[in-house]
Amino acid sequence: MKKFYLPMLLIAAMILSIAGCGSSTSKTKSGDEVELKEDGVFSFVVSGEFYPFSYSDKNGKLDGFDVAVGKALAKEMGLKAKVDKQKFHGIVTAVKTNRFDAAVASHTITPEREKAVNFSTPYYYSGPVLFVQKGSGIKSAKDLKGKNIAVAKGSTYESEAQKYTKDISVYDSDVTALRALSEKKHEGVITDSITGKQAIAKGFKVEEAETLGTSEQAVAVSKKDKQLLKAINKALEQLRKDGTLKEISEKYLKTDITKKP
Repeated sequence: MKKFYLPMLLIAAMILSIAGCGSSTSKTKSGDEVELKEDGVFSFVVSGEFYPFSYSDKNGKLDGFDVAVGKALAKEMGLKAKVDKQKFHGIVTAVKTNRFDAAVASHTITPEREKAVNFSTPYYYSGPVLFVQKGSGIKSAKDLKGKNIAVAKGSTYESEAQKYTKDISVYDSDVTALRALSEKKHEGVITDSITGKQAIAKGFKVEEAETLGTSEQAVAVSKKDKQLLKAINKALEQLRKDGTLKEISEKYLKTDITKKP
């Protein structure tokens, strides 16, 4: 029997470790009971590499439109906000496996992502836009056949690019892809309109060629957290009604992208 003693201790330790990483039931300001990783704390994740939606400021603190929306949601629910960052392509998996309560990370709602997580009502509206080198002569997606396009890894823009060319380069962030385009390493980048315009304002030598569609961006939540999703939707509705979402959008983007087009 002694030879089984150590393995049994190890199994017991693993069970206790898993139990210690469990969730905690908290009440929101409106009385909803939600499961959270930490009592009274709404932990959400952003990419931190998608200016002006999420980025690190001069003091190294996370800031941006998505960060502000996440904090506003926490406040509206009567919870403390805790924000962290992760590479965009791994965020959906991190939420699915309950490493965070939610992702407020500019995720476009897609059927593929809906298989892994649940989405809130949209908190802003956008769409894929083709950006090209200044003076390149590329006017639309029809001109992309056989040309190299750069996109952010794991983004919906990657699948959008596949409609026009097989020659696709991927980067960890949209901004990095746009910088590479500006340096003439690629012939186009498909990304969000606001991100592209911000890059132009920063001096990147790129220009907008064509808007390729519209999309809805929403908060991603684990499929297990149905009550949390309900509370987030309730909070979003209030933030729309009282003008908070619009105010945040105009602060970071100089325009209101929270209203359905």
